[in-house]
Amino acid sequence: MPTYRRTTRVPAPIDEVWAFHSTIDGLRELTPGWMHLRVAGVEGPDGEPDPDVLAEGSEIQMSIRPFGVGPRQRWTSRITEREPDEESDLGDRAFFVDEMVGGPFRRWEHTHSFYADGEETLLVDSVAYRLPLGPLGDAAGPFAKVGFEGMFRDRHRRTIARFQS
Repeated sequence: MPTYRRTTRVPAPIDEVWAFHSTIDGLRELTPGWMHLRVAGVEGPDGEPDPDVLAEGSEIQMSIRPFGVGPRQRWTSRITEREPDEESDLGDRAFFVDEMVGGPFRRWEHTHSFYADGEETLLVDSVAYRLPLGPLGDAAGPFAKVGFEGMFRDRHRRTIARFQS
């Protein structure tokens, strides 16, 4: 399965970067405007609407319309892993995984990893994916990284800008 990966150094401590990425507001702020993101709803693991933190089991219903072209693509994402959880010390490493449980890809597993490096944080996004259209999508899979690059470059630029003094 193809994988896309991007690493960036963020000028802020891990606890601040982690907290920002762990919320729906963080998702909204990091998604490039050209994606035309709409969040239809967020549900916590116990069914509570609009939780403060995207904990393991949270589900996000959203849609995107890249560049305003074509029909909106509906997307449901679920947080399937989160380490540390709310009761744990953050330490020098943390991650969470969101998986697409409904949407345009046959498979989408996005791991958001955070590594403390003094007063800075290494942010690593890794996406394992499979495109639609069976064997044709599999053949095109490695080339999809070109499409991901602009979105993740923008997300990482926005993260750095948010924490620069």
